[in-house]
Amino acid sequence: MKTTVVKGSQVERSWHLVDLKGKTLGRICTEIAQLLMGKGKIDFSYHRDDGDYVVAINAADIVTTGRKLKQKVYYHHTAWSGHLKELTLGELMRKDARQVITHGVYGMLPKNKLRDVRMTRLKVFVGADHKFAEKFTK
Repeated sequence: MKTTVVKGSQVERSWHLVDLKGKTLGRICTEIAQLLMGKGKIDFSYHRDDGDYVVAINAADIVTTGRKLKQKVYYHHTAWSGHLKELTLGELMRKDARQVITHGVYGMLPKNKLRDVRMTRLKVFVGADHKFAEKFTK
C-alpha cells in the first residue's frame, strides 16, 4: 500500500455555514475549530493546513450557561503602565459579539504557525446577512 500526501495546491477547501442562534459558546467554538483544521477529512495531518472556510452567522444570539455573562472576564493590556483593560462577556457581547466567537475559536486552535492562517478563513457576522451567500447557492 502507498501513502499519498496531498500538496498545498491540491487541497480542496469547502465552505461551511454555521448558524450560532441558540448554540452554546464553548461547544460551537470547538466545532468551528475542527472545521478550520480539517480534522474531519480523511487525509488530515497536523503539520498541513487542510481546513475549510467557515461562515458563522447570528453571533449575537449565542447562549451561555451559568453566570458567565457577568463572571467571565476578558483581559487586554495596552502596553502602557497600569492599562490593563477588563471586559465581562456581557459587555463584550454588547460591544462586538464577533470578538467573543473569534477569541473562543482562536484559543481552541493549536498554538503553532498555522493558527493565524486558519483564523483568516473564519468569517463571523452578527446577524444573518453575509456577503458569502454565493458560496452556498451551488
